[in-house]
Amino acid sequence: QVQLVESGGGLVQPGGSLRLSCAASGSIFSIEIMAWYRQAPGKERELVAAKTSDGSTNYADSVKGRFTISRDNPKNTVYLQMNSLKPEDTAVYYCKAGGLRFQRTYFEVWGQGTLVTVSS
Repeated sequence: QVQLVESGGGLVQPGGSLRLSCAASGSIFSIEIMAWYRQAPGKERELVAAKTSDGSTNYADSVKGRFTISRDNPKNTVYLQMNSLKPEDTAVYYCKAGGLRFQRTYFEVWGQGTLVTVSS
């Protein structure tokens, strides 16, 4: 079993910052990709940022220049630093990870989600 535990959500004023964390645990041989998605009320889940094991990153256009994804590979942890937050960033943020178990079988798991609310 591979599990993800997220933390760091909360209420922040427009223009403020938050940092989300997501730690993976379990039968992990390697993690190829870690990513953050978000889902706002009434909208589909969308990719926010992703980072592969070789360091490649991908960001949604709406967060470029404001959000930064980083990884601590020895700790199997991914972070999302969110700056200059806007009300439209309000959503439940989900962590996702994909990789190989010790048994060399592929896994893809989601975290439970953490709510980010940007409001004055």
